[in-house]
Amino acid sequence: MMKVVVLTGAGISAESGIATFRDSNGLWEGHDVMEVASPQGWAKNPELVLNFYNERRKAALKAEPNAGHLALAKLEEDFDVTIVTQNVDNLHEKAGSSNVIHLHGQLFQCRSTADENLVYEMDGWELKLGDKCEKGSQLRPNIVWFGELVPMMEVAAKETYGADIFMVVGTSLVVYPAAGLLDLVADHVPKYVIDPKLPQVSKRSNLYLYEENATTGVEKVRQRLLADL
Repeated sequence: MMKVVVLTGAGISAESGIATFRDSNGLWEGHDVMEVASPQGWAKNPELVLNFYNERRKAALKAEPNAGHLALAKLEEDFDVTIVTQNVDNLHEKAGSSNVIHLHGQLFQCRSTADENLVYEMDGWELKLGDKCEKGSQLRPNIVWFGELVPMMEVAAKETYGADIFMVVGTSLVVYPAAGLLDLVADHVPKYVIDPKLPQVSKRSNLYLYEENATTGVEKVRQRLLADL
């Protein structure tokens, strides 16, 4: 079975109503991203950071996968599919995708501030000051903030090296190291880029651009891949 690796970004989740700061001058829901998505912001005002992600979880609980998420999940019927996502929501999982690598962490997880290996699943939306891990330290969102290492990057790179087909959906390809995955794809591998505002991609072989939303573009690519089987 051919291996398809898909890099997804904020654009696919935006179509399900999940807020993104990609086009808003670094503001995320009215906040400077460094206030709510950096170790410095956490040190300065942890309660603000906790409340910010509580609101994101509330929104994510109401959000439903769109046609783009569903088409990627359906791709598993005919291909070995790995989703590498920059998104922290769980919409790929809700849609039925079974192999999802979250580069930037997961919204519905929290982790210890004393031991980053202590990660806990969250049932609800709320994480408060005073919520502690088994070692007695404050819990924080299990999100990769600006300035932090991306621990799943090596896993994502290994998957990308093994791809027979590579897709990019709903990402501006400006956030590194995730954007660098495209450069790891072998020349002979077909590369499909889907976004209504196509990112600037250097000329390369076997590159196919779809200037449209994930909700329509992913299904078109899926049908094309099926026709090529």
